[in-house]
Amino acid sequence: MIKTILFDLDGTLLPMDEEYFKKIYFGAVYQKIAHLGYTLDELLKCIWYGTKAMIKNDGKQTNEEIFWKAFVEIHPDRVEENKANFVEFYDQIFPTLGDSCGYQPLSKEFIKELKDRGYELIIASNPIFPLVATKARLRWAGLNPDDFKYITAYENSSFSKPNPKYYEEILKKHNLKPEECLMIGNDAKEDIAAMQLGIDTYLITDCLLNPDNVDIKQYKNGTFKEIMDFVLARL
Repeated sequence: MIKTILFDLDGTLLPMDEEYFKKIYFGAVYQKIAHLGYTLDELLKCIWYGTKAMIKNDGKQTNEEIFWKAFVEIHPDRVEENKANFVEFYDQIFPTLGDSCGYQPLSKEFIKELKDRGYELIIASNPIFPLVATKARLRWAGLNPDDFKYITAYENSSFSKPNPKYYEEILKKHNLKPEECLMIGNDAKEDIAAMQLGIDTYLITDCLLNPDNVDIKQYKNGTFKEIMDFVLARL
């Protein structure tokens, strides 16, 4: 019996061209912290090095701790000032970038229907962003962060997708059984990884990410509308 539904965010509830979004996002970050003496290339190197470290996190520290540890390996100067500027960026500037993403009106309808039916909802977005940034992206999608029991973010997670331990961490924190969960996402690698724990998984193809070019016919897949209708009919 399904009790909990996990949702990816970017490309799932929130339509997104990831390459375009990265361009807007990195440009905005650079404008915020350029006065600290970075070149754009230096900033990107720091961010990507920190991101790769989070993806490889072995669970001994939070992703936040891992990110900043890696970041300062590349740029060890003015650490506290760097952190303060990033906090200001996510609090004040990041929420204004919503126009760089699309909008799926069915997201709000889907979430409302599931809540009305009494299901617990979790945002299982790859936890490489601060919580404030993930909540901002939920609002861009027309959703209320308070509608979700839990939202993964770099402060509260010690693993990242596609590591199955990312999903295992969610299950353990909330005393969930894999067979009582559904995972809905758009990435044929990161989101499908939930299946390794026995979590039934649905792949939305509107903004499909398939880095390994796997045959997605082996998975339950379809457009947002098709997956929404299929899930609601099944539950």
